[in-house]
Order: sequence, then structure tokens, then C-alpha cells
Amino acid sequence: MNFHEVRFPTALSFGSAGGPERRTEIVSLSNGFEERNSPWAQSRRRYDAGLGMRSLDDLSEAFAFFEARRGQLFGFRWKDWTDFKSCLPSDEFGPRDQEFGVGDGVEQVFPLLKNYRSGDFVYSRQISKPVEGRVSVALGGDTLEEGEHFAMDYATGVVNFFEAPGLDAILTAGFEFDVPVRFDTDRIEASSGAFSAGEIPSIPVVEVRV
Repeated sequence: MNFHEVRFPTALSFGSAGGPERRTEIVSLSNGFEERNSPWAQSRRRYDAGLGMRSLDDLSEAFAFFEARRGQLFGFRWKDWTDFKSCLPSDEFGPRDQEFGVGDGVEQVFPLLKNYRSGDFVYSRQISKPVEGRVSVALGGDTLEEGEHFAMDYATGVVNFFEAPGLDAILTAGFEFDVPVRFDTDRIEASSGAFSAGEIPSIPVVEVRV
């Protein structure tokens, strides 16, 4: 798989712009009503890394990262400063933040999830790139020890329990996570004169499915 388990420098991603996007197909009917459908089960995030550049040294560091990824060829990790925890960005994550499964006495492997709630509606986002050492898991409200009760795959976001959780046992977790992305261009244009004058180059980044 063309993915490097390395994070874009966080000092450069801070101040970038971006967020989730959806794809909705809308058909207007002759009676004035609409039919709406989405071919995407999961949203996709886009960012502009150029807005995080504050100096020519920052731009040089971004160029080095871009070259090491061979442009669009290799994906990488990205810290979304507006959404990188299982809780609010200002809070500290805990093992009961997000429900990510219910035990059946058989299944031992569960992907991490972050649930976005609004009223009675919930969107469950699969978290595929948790940050190493920043995951806490609980079973039925009791905190578990990584390496003793479960193994965490930080490249896929999958929790592997050493013993299958019992029937109807609630699985919860708290974590920090990155977004798997790639550059959305094979070309970056910048000049020292324009940058010094306040003209920031656009460096588009897009989420990838892993």
C-alpha cells in the first residue's frame, strides 16, 4: 500500500483550512420535490496546508515533506486541529468517550469509531489512524490495559481483544487520531518574493481510504 506512517509537521498544519465534504446526488422532480441520495457512506476531508506556512523556512520544510512523499504517490498522516480527539478539542480524552461495539461472546476484533450526534441522528466515523500510545479502552465501564487485555493496531485503528468480550458488553474508547491523506497535486508553485509579500501558495491535501 502506498502509505507512509509519518505525520505532516504539526506546526505547519496548525492554521490550515479544511474540513469534511459529502457527495449528494439531487434530482429535481417535475412536481417540485427532490430525490436526494449519497454514494458515499463516509465523509471525506480536504485541507489546504499552504495556509499554515508562516515563513520561507516553513515552506522549505513543506517542500521536503512533499518530495519525500513523491507528490501524490504516498499517503501520510495529518493532524486536523479542529477534530483530533474522541472528545472536544479542549477536553482530555477518556476510556468511556465513544462506544465502538457490543460484545457477542465470539468476535474479538473491533474498529475504533467516533460518533457524531445531532438530536436523534448519529454518524459513526471509522478511525483508521489512532495516535500511538494515545488510546484508552474500557469494557463494560472498566478500563483495560493495552498489551494485557487487547492489542491496538495503530496502522488500521483495529482493536484486537485477547478474549472475546461477553454478550452485550459495551466497548468504549478514548483516543487521539490522525487523518490518512495525500497531497492533491503533483505540483506546488511558490516564489520567495510573493511569499514575502504575503502571498501564500496553495498546498491541497485530501483524505484517502485505507
